[in-house]
Amino acid sequence: MESPRVIAAVTRVVRDVGLAEELAQDALVAALEQWPERGVPDTPGAWLLTVARRRAVDLVRRKERYAQKLAELGRDLESVPPVEEPADPDDIDDDLLRLVFISCHPVLSAEARIALTLKLLGGLSTPEIARAFLAPEATLAQRIVRAKRTLAKQGVAFEVPYGPDRAARLGSVLEVIYLIFNEGYAATAGDDLLRPALCEDALRLARVLQGLMPDEAEVHGLAALLEFQQSRAAARTGPDGAPVLLADQNRTRWNRPLIRRGLAALARAHARGGAPGPYTLQAAVAGCHAEAHTYEETDWPQIVALYDLLVARTGSPVVELNRAVAVSRAQGPERALDLVDALNPVLSDYHLLPSVRGDLLARLGRTKEARAEFERAAALARNARERELLLKKAAQQGS
Repeated sequence: MESPRVIAAVTRVVRDVGLAEELAQDALVAALEQWPERGVPDTPGAWLLTVARRRAVDLVRRKERYAQKLAELGRDLESVPPVEEPADPDDIDDDLLRLVFISCHPVLSAEARIALTLKLLGGLSTPEIARAFLAPEATLAQRIVRAKRTLAKQGVAFEVPYGPDRAARLGSVLEVIYLIFNEGYAATAGDDLLRPALCEDALRLARVLQGLMPDEAEVHGLAALLEFQQSRAAARTGPDGAPVLLADQNRTRWNRPLIRRGLAALARAHARGGAPGPYTLQAAVAGCHAEAHTYEETDWPQIVALYDLLVARTGSPVVELNRAVAVSRAQGPERALDLVDALNPVLSDYHLLPSVRGDLLARLGRTKEARAEFERAAALARNARERELLLKKAAQQGS
């Protein structure tokens, strides 16, 4: 949890993301060695940051090529807290958001920017990032390594962009925040469905970005989407941590203040004019769910229409799968099954495809085929809670 913050703070000083990551890892190793004997400090984050800064000074002293920087770095790194920079109304005060913008430098490809930032700041592992990109793990690992090397080789100045440069990086920044939230909302692997800390970090970054770039419609669209999704967090799992599907959620547990924030952000996105972007369209879909007092009252035809626009904007097969679910509610499962089958070559390893297909087959009374699809989905799922739910669904289809 503290690692991204340590990396962000140290990068702000040493201006080398690879070096900052190594220093953060050194501090974590020191904690593993010392805390079992000395006890966990009252402020673990501050302890880790202090150690990382001291390691930076030691590293500078060992490397002659940094000799010229030693005096300056030594003063800055050994002082806790660091000297604050002069306030600027257009500056980014949040260290994590600063490093998101810095890591999304145009010298890197869009995929490399996002993968690197998710690794450093999102706290996501390489398999989790690979899942977000629907790409092989080895490919993602190489992409991240190359990104670090490129930044070092090009001598990229780790400075916060302003004006047109900031706007040029906005698309990558929004995608990073979106993917961090997604991993928190439905964890790729592990024993828990949710990773609340990731959701909270992503929502906080989106809110900071709203204040920083209030004229950007998609900034408000993303914030609205995350507000809506986070509003359902308390109802998404049962007392034992098992997932609770949307149709079965107790909507009185939905967080109404967050829903109101989402509606206000969505209104601001629409007020900016122009064709709605992908995040605004997704927020509009989430808003349809948020405003329905019961599952049966959901405006499925409107959601299908929104997904039609979203498919046209993104061409994403995952969006098409979500659209098929909406079509099944608006037009029936048979029509949706054809849409899902058309996606099988593209999403053959994506566990939600056989999960959706199993639901459709079950509604059509084809229980034997439905059971096989749920079992296939369970075999592909890497999250223990999702796997348990899918196997339960398979068992409900009978023998």
